[in-house]
Amino acid sequence: MSSTSRRPNILFIMSDDHASHAIGAYGSRINETPNLDRLAREGMRFDNCFCTNSICAPSRATILTGTYNHINGVKTLGDDLDGRQVTFPKLLQAAGYQTAMIGKWHLGHGGIYDPTGFDYWSVLPDQGDYRDPDFIEMGTKKKFNGYVTDIITDKSLGWIERRDPERPFMLMCHHKAPHRHWEPDEKHKHLYEDIDIPEPETFNDDYATRSQAAVQAKMRIDDLNDLDTKGPPPEGLSPEEVRKWKYQRYIKDYLRCIASIDDNVGRMLDFLDESGLAENTIVIYTSDQGFFLGDHGWFDKRFMYEESLRMPFLIRYPKEIAPGGVSEAMILNVDFAPTFLEYAGLPMHERMQGVSIRPLLNGVTPEGWRTSMYYRYWMHLDGIHEVYSHYGIRTHRYKLIYYYAQALGTTHSRDEDRPPEWECFDLERDPFELNNVYGDPDYSDTIEDLKQQLERLMEDVQDEYIH
Repeated sequence: MSSTSRRPNILFIMSDDHASHAIGAYGSRINETPNLDRLAREGMRFDNCFCTNSICAPSRATILTGTYNHINGVKTLGDDLDGRQVTFPKLLQAAGYQTAMIGKWHLGHGGIYDPTGFDYWSVLPDQGDYRDPDFIEMGTKKKFNGYVTDIITDKSLGWIERRDPERPFMLMCHHKAPHRHWEPDEKHKHLYEDIDIPEPETFNDDYATRSQAAVQAKMRIDDLNDLDTKGPPPEGLSPEEVRKWKYQRYIKDYLRCIASIDDNVGRMLDFLDESGLAENTIVIYTSDQGFFLGDHGWFDKRFMYEESLRMPFLIRYPKEIAPGGVSEAMILNVDFAPTFLEYAGLPMHERMQGVSIRPLLNGVTPEGWRTSMYYRYWMHLDGIHEVYSHYGIRTHRYKLIYYYAQALGTTHSRDEDRPPEWECFDLERDPFELNNVYGDPDYSDTIEDLKQQLERLMEDVQDEYIH
């Protein structure tokens, strides 16, 4: 056996917009995910995994490069990833790993924006389609018949079967689902048909103490359109009844898409078992960010609030990770790349800004492990969801958010008279983030300390602190 073959394989499965509170292992009260739960049971679940920018392309760029978005250049959905920069797949490939990228890419196409660092890649153009999707395979567009989640899994398993068994592999299997507009497969299209999905506790949030950013955002359940709900609501309903009807239509299709992902994760786990690869393969399941499932009356993501900020992160590696573990340590998507490199026996690249979480996976929290994290959302008033740009800090107990666009003079005419705003939440007393305590004198010292911590974090990651 060669020295490279003893290094672990890495199977990185990522969905799009899958909130952790729609996974059984995270205590979901609205759906069941037996195969993802198996992954948690046989490995470790992280309860405080956060993204540094809750939007698709920027999170994906951070995962690949191990850098924050002001470093890798993908701040918004309008930015493509320059493939000439360092990524962990490139480093693994150079060290003898076989590498592949299959599924949703969403980081640009053509020239320097094609996937780089992969021996094989077959990706959806832009968001891709749920049914009979096109793929761009090594630069050539091809159409495949069937349901996209099944096809991505088929292509992934096929690549693993074709690989050189004498060398380790790293496969990024990236699902489109459950991204808007939610289209279930035939197997699950009637799932939940005869029941009502419970509404979240904050479904009727009135944003009474929050910033205008929360009040003005255009991603309420009311904003779902006929394409989202597969048709208009019945006539004669009151506004409240329409809202409840839209929620049921939305959440059921969302959960049906997840059911297909769960089935296909099960297919992959079974394949690893049957092919004798399970013992030496690190399997990760995550999503590019969280998602609002009617929480605060919203769908979508973008905000620094918990449901959007938190990512699911389940990881199994039988040779090293004890089964059934749960970690409360704070980890970030910027940490993924350094972790994969360490497992491959490679040093972290000097450009990367995260840290390897391998000690946590061995049950050890290193001295000085982070107790706070930095977040920044750059897409000010995008013309669709109208979320204000903001940055902030989250500690284990508190969260401080600054909606800063007016301070930069980067406002639109419709908000030119609106000053910057702050929000602060005591997550211990107010886990649903309903009570902004920024103006509460009892928290003045805490807020001042959080501002100082925030400024230090921004300096540490080399971002611009805006007063």
